[in-house]
Amino acid sequence: MRSLLPLLLCVLALAADRKPNLIYILADDLGYGDLGVYGQKLIRTPELDRMAREGVRFTQFYAGATVCAPSRSVLMTGLHQGHTRVRGNSGINNPAAQSLRGEDLTVAKFLQSAGYRTALIGKWGLGDIEVAEAGLPRKQGFDEFYGFLNQVHAHNHFPDYLWRNETREPLPNVVTPVGGHGGGYATKKEKFADDLFAEESLRFVERNRDRPFFLYWSMVIPHANNERTAVLKDGADAPDFGPYAEASWPDPDKGQAALVTLMDSYVGRMLRKLRELGIDKDTLVVFSSDNGPHREAGQDPERFDPNGPYTGYKRDLTDGGIRVPFIAWWPGRVRPGTETGHVSYAGDFFATAAEAAGLPTPAGLDSISFVPTLLGRDGQKKHEFLYWEFHERGFQQAALLDGRWKGIRTGGPDRTVRLHDLSVDVAEQKDLAAEHPDVARRIGDYLKTARTDAEDWKPYWLAADAKKK
Repeated sequence: MRSLLPLLLCVLALAADRKPNLIYILADDLGYGDLGVYGQKLIRTPELDRMAREGVRFTQFYAGATVCAPSRSVLMTGLHQGHTRVRGNSGINNPAAQSLRGEDLTVAKFLQSAGYRTALIGKWGLGDIEVAEAGLPRKQGFDEFYGFLNQVHAHNHFPDYLWRNETREPLPNVVTPVGGHGGGYATKKEKFADDLFAEESLRFVERNRDRPFFLYWSMVIPHANNERTAVLKDGADAPDFGPYAEASWPDPDKGQAALVTLMDSYVGRMLRKLRELGIDKDTLVVFSSDNGPHREAGQDPERFDPNGPYTGYKRDLTDGGIRVPFIAWWPGRVRPGTETGHVSYAGDFFATAAEAAGLPTPAGLDSISFVPTLLGRDGQKKHEFLYWEFHERGFQQAALLDGRWKGIRTGGPDRTVRLHDLSVDVAEQKDLAAEHPDVARRIGDYLKTARTDAEDWKPYWLAADAKKK
């Protein structure tokens, strides 16, 4: 027995030193109010509701941006939208502007350098094979990639190919092209992309059970197929209507609900897999969305109240466009059933991953670890400001001060911000700039200095709006 003691002590020491696995599950265009645990009444989300009961639910968590690409850039780089590389959706007009570059530090590169096995499964949107190859996933810190490179291609839930690393893998779906960059809709449906992503994610976890890994599982659902909406008036292209088949709703509404419930089922499968493998206590899983809910599938956007008590949707800087669900699950480390009002955003994942892994956070990030909140410890640091900008429909900026005061500026850099007190007005209905000019001025001054210059993302204030000053 004595001869086994050194070996036992060594095994216990290695277990204690094991870095935790990290899984970031990102839904696409899922609203704050789309989950039962956040107030949803019609759509069933039992798995995520259970995840919240077993973990921590954040009530004031924000996406990095109100649209896809910059939100993902913020998540990857830990830099807010005024500092990160990609600050908007540039699409086909300037695809190089929607790509990370070789000098960018991503959380995947950081964890990879610390010995993590890294994978991106699903939608990327920050670099394409045809342009700006420096932004490709495997050049940004991912050992493995399977999914969509281009976000327009990702609109189609039944594509005729996906990328595995830098190789096209054909699928048996038959697609009618609409526009370019892979956009279109399927006329023969055999393989649903997010089914493939779920299977690939489970396989990755199983293959890497014995070493620390980082999985960025970037689902496409419940994003609409915009091209299908344009042609067929129904972009909620679910494999079937699931439990909503007999509902007295139009098909786009049934499809939207079905996509959310299907997404929920995928999360449940992952948490069960972690338990089956016996690595649940070694794994921090977080779930969130890239921005607020869409209105692009032809569905009735108000039926499900996807933005909850907040005003706005995707492409709005009011909280409906940027406040999103966030649930963290870490059995044995996180106290079950915890709810927190700690104000955080997607860019904070970088510092959180670093602290969870026992690594120093790189300097110069706009990222604050929320590990103290997860573990119920004292000493949680807070942001003075959170920052967003939007480059469509004329340049706009928004900032949140001390988790309470929300300022939005449109029309010109010298205009007074529209000011809301979220502690009493979560719907942002009353402009308090005249009543609290000092707060409005403080936020306005911050907005002038919050961003660094970027050649591809220069502010364009709408002249017509500026004349209203």
